[in-house]
Amino acid sequence: MKTLALLIAFSTAALAVLGAADPRIDSWLTGHSGRYARIYTSAAAQTAGNASSTWSNGSQTQASPAYSGVQQVASSTDWVYLRTTGLGSHTMGPWPANFPNLPANQHVNYRLPRNPVVTATKTLTGLGSIGYFVDGVAMFDSRDGFVWNGTAEAGNGNGYWNREAYVNEGATFDPAYAHQENSGTYHYHANPVALRYLLGDHVDLDPTKKTYSESTAPVTRHSPILGWVRDGHPVYGPYGYSTATDPASAVRRMTTGFQLRDGRRGTDDLTVSGRTTLPAWATRVYNVAASQSGPAVGTRYPLGRYMEDNAYLGDVGLKQGTDFDLDEHNGRFGVTPEFPGGTYAYFVSIAADGTPTFPYNIGRSFYGNPLGAAVTTVTETVVTNFVGGADSALKIGTPSVAGGEVTLVWSAAEGGTYQIESTPDLKTWTPNTTGIAAVGDIGTKAVAGTTAPDFFRVTRTALADHDSVTNSATTGGGGPGGGGGAGPALASVTPKSGTRGSTVTLTMTLGGNPPPAAVLPRSAALGTITGTGVSRSGTTVTAQFTVPAGTSPGSVTVSVVFPGPPGTGDVTFSLVDGFTVL
Repeated sequence: MKTLALLIAFSTAALAVLGAADPRIDSWLTGHSGRYARIYTSAAAQTAGNASSTWSNGSQTQASPAYSGVQQVASSTDWVYLRTTGLGSHTMGPWPANFPNLPANQHVNYRLPRNPVVTATKTLTGLGSIGYFVDGVAMFDSRDGFVWNGTAEAGNGNGYWNREAYVNEGATFDPAYAHQENSGTYHYHANPVALRYLLGDHVDLDPTKKTYSESTAPVTRHSPILGWVRDGHPVYGPYGYSTATDPASAVRRMTTGFQLRDGRRGTDDLTVSGRTTLPAWATRVYNVAASQSGPAVGTRYPLGRYMEDNAYLGDVGLKQGTDFDLDEHNGRFGVTPEFPGGTYAYFVSIAADGTPTFPYNIGRSFYGNPLGAAVTTVTETVVTNFVGGADSALKIGTPSVAGGEVTLVWSAAEGGTYQIESTPDLKTWTPNTTGIAAVGDIGTKAVAGTTAPDFFRVTRTALADHDSVTNSATTGGGGPGGGGGAGPALASVTPKSGTRGSTVTLTMTLGGNPPPAAVLPRSAALGTITGTGVSRSGTTVTAQFTVPAGTSPGSVTVSVVFPGPPGTGDVTFSLVDGFTVL
């Protein structure tokens, strides 16, 4: 019988994730971050299951693969920092043949408040990202950007009769209820159904049609957190506790606080009266008189075309908590699985059959102060809670033994090449199997058994070119991040040499103009050997390197890679011949 021992190293980032107690840190969907983002370029490709990791339509081009979604989570006392490509973990698309836009890596660096602030005066949502879903996809509000300007609909985004995105643009959504504008920002306006499927939130996938639908089975559990809004409050799926403050109460679909202004439930009937007044909720958030006229209700401008075609039921004599669940922001205060002490939370609005309903994810204004925003640099000390994609930690699963073979399975970065090394004594390591290509984000290989006890380890030896979340295509070969662009030199490396088959801890001093103190190293490399436990203190970077016994002796280059500002690519500090392998 073959005896097997596995060496499994947990990175500080992985330990930070395991120890995280704040849902703002540990609710992100990171299990797919080592996979390339993919799209169906056509209905025929969808039917055949032929997804593409690169694409172009002449305007939006993904020339090299990009990893899906969340690639890094970091945090301070007050903020959570998210790096994401903005590309879904599910297969995106297809979109109608006449729809002109395709998604593209957005290289997002975004921060969200950990301590939400609620103010009496509410802030209107804006165009563009108003938060991010846990798969790293952008959250847009309920509008499509077109408004009635008094004589026609114009695309300036400012006005009092705002067109609904789901009603007017829904035909351009893919099966996940998402699409992208001309910059390639993939985003949800309504019910993120594919994300909900990945999170196990009462959604079924038709494996033949590759479409999603609300499950017809009984609802048995509270929806998970789907995303985070700029004000620091979570967005849950559509199912919550029937009594907001009682986690033992039945779970059911949350009912919207809005009603189409069609004369039902105490609302006025715009078909009869015409669009001559705004609903009360709109007069509050716009701070204008109610007498703002829109186009007549008819075939060209049907009822439901505009956000303001909906009334808030709290304004017509009905009561939240009795007649409906969600307030005019599309949320409520209550307990949730992640917040047993209670929190304000938004909920996705759907009808009983799963059809998205107004106001979809969030109302026209934020409940809290929307302090979250995109950032160019991190200017404070942060803890890195998670890294993914090219930088994700390699984790070996439980091996299986059968027929004199041991099968190893490990987490991988798609596009990576790996090798298995073995040793009988934990001193001399010998390559056992090389050139193992990852399949998606999984590496696997059956290794022939021996009569002597063996120890195995897995290392990555190369990485294919890809479009980095930090906006630089990596060059493959070497360690995580692939090397990026050239940068200034390392001032010194200590120690200057080490023997084959040993593990050495290097202290590397940054020369030139080092990045701000809050910018953490992406990776470190000793020639082609990837460093582990990479950390920074001031101008000093420390990392451990295990030098394989079979390494050729001689001088090698020592390098440390940092993320550069958006639009500039990675910065590599290096020292040629900085270390000698003995």
